[in-house]
Amino acid sequence: MNFSIRKLLKGDRIIWIVLFFLTLISMLVVYSATGRLAYRNVGGNTAHYVIRQAIFILMGFGIMIILVNVVPVKLYASIANLLLIIVIIFMVLAVFQNIFSVEKVTSRSLDIGPFSFQPGEMAKIVIVIFSAKILSERQESREELKNAFFKIIIASFIICGIIMIGNASTAIMIFGCIWVLMYIGRVPLKFLGLTVLFGVLLIGSVYLTADYFPAGFGRVHTVKERIDNFVHGDDDSKNGTTQLEYAKLAIYEGGFTGNGPGSSEVSNYMEDNYNDFIFSIIVEEYGLIGGFFLLFLYLVLFYRGVVIVRRSNRTFPAFMATGLILILVFQAMIHMAVNVGLGPVTGQPLPWVSMGGTSILFTSVSLGILLSVSYQNQQNDEKEKGKVVETKKKIEG
Repeated sequence: MNFSIRKLLKGDRIIWIVLFFLTLISMLVVYSATGRLAYRNVGGNTAHYVIRQAIFILMGFGIMIILVNVVPVKLYASIANLLLIIVIIFMVLAVFQNIFSVEKVTSRSLDIGPFSFQPGEMAKIVIVIFSAKILSERQESREELKNAFFKIIIASFIICGIIMIGNASTAIMIFGCIWVLMYIGRVPLKFLGLTVLFGVLLIGSVYLTADYFPAGFGRVHTVKERIDNFVHGDDDSKNGTTQLEYAKLAIYEGGFTGNGPGSSEVSNYMEDNYNDFIFSIIVEEYGLIGGFFLLFLYLVLFYRGVVIVRRSNRTFPAFMATGLILILVFQAMIHMAVNVGLGPVTGQPLPWVSMGGTSILFTSVSLGILLSVSYQNQQNDEKEKGKVVETKKKIEG
């Protein structure tokens, strides 16, 4: 194959290697964790869900290859405003679709004909691109940074406010990443501090007034319940029947070396073992060694993201790469923290590993953009080296 796949896999090579290992882990654990689901939904065809996962991962690799080879980085800045409008429309449509549908139970997904996707996954990327564009254009003065802050805050409140109707944890995570991005973008600490104060007061108010909201009002009652369960303990945990208790049991059963591939017993009792609690199944089968290796992969991904940002010679790509790598790694850390009981249950899938459709495809978009920035950096470095060589030749000539 003289065509060489290496020519298609442009950008940071280490990120491609990390993705290879994450893909391997995903395929193994999804096959193991979906046995019960297969017998319940597809007549015992245990290959069904792993084939589905493989298809989405292959589609994800295709998206990354297209983005890094075809789409220029500067295009994202030019369409940032349009993308923001489109994603807000999609999210509002999803909410209304939920209101008038008797079949849907949450406002996370939007059904368009035979297709269904989660606008919130798209919103993660779009709000980062929009924020990066605004910050990159307003770095000259304190007044410009103040203006950038208000534009980003308004957009973030709209996006996160709509997401919070169906998924409060994702809304908080996105806003936290945008806050960090604004801090890196030199937004005055006075404004960032006021934002934190407002956020604390808002969450506190929602918690204290949750009992006065009618049943089914967004996720208010769910948020309060999960905070209470984390702080005071879940009554169901006394019987060992909560998903978190099963997750802890799986980690305990895994020990240091694990029970071996496909040997999970706890997965037979967990509802979200292939998604929100997939890390616990990984530890049960591959032990703490496997768990720490997975953590290591995400830390390597974060480190390579930092390297890409530091090598960027333009502000927009640097800010965009910063925001995207923050969201990916923050989500992974939150997922693992929840699985080991270090945080309230949030419902965050493990990026690229948990079984999914929309989440995998939009994760591939984030990674594709990150790789595009990396490839642009490489091209810029080659141009600079070429200029140095030409200058030396002129001097020597």
